[in-house]
Amino acid sequence: MQVDRRQGKSLKYLVLTPDAYSPDQTYPLVILLHGFGASMADLAGLCPTINPDGYVYVCPNAPLSIELGPGMAGYAWMSPGNARRPEEAQLAEEMLDTMFEEVSEEFRVEPGQSVLGGFSQGGMMTYRWGLANPDRFRGLVVLSGRVSDPDGIRS
Repeated sequence: MQVDRRQGKSLKYLVLTPDAYSPDQTYPLVILLHGFGASMADLAGLCPTINPDGYVYVCPNAPLSIELGPGMAGYAWMSPGNARRPEEAQLAEEMLDTMFEEVSEEFRVEPGQSVLGGFSQGGMMTYRWGLANPDRFRGLVVLSGRVSDPDGIRS
């Protein structure tokens, strides 16, 4: 698989394409959202295991940079626990919307030909963003995540 690091209009992300990728062919899209404190590279290693030939994968960096310890940084979709502000999740969704439009246009992804997945806090964002956009996603995959704010899910 080929890996390309991108700086999009809203988020940094990795794009993983098959070795025999052809821009003339259409591919389903898989977007994978990392968990709290991780980065866009965290779930990229799963892509070749899922299917190295039949999909385009996108792994975005969450927008919030956080300090994990002295000299150690990671990223989050929202601040942890009591520090969380309601507008953080909304902003993250808007940034994901922008990234999704960019990638869908570039790779000519048809509506409903995308799968959204996430781990932990990325799973929470998968529920929040994915359930609110059923026309975009054929399926959602959540590992160790939950619906943290059922009222916050846009309808």
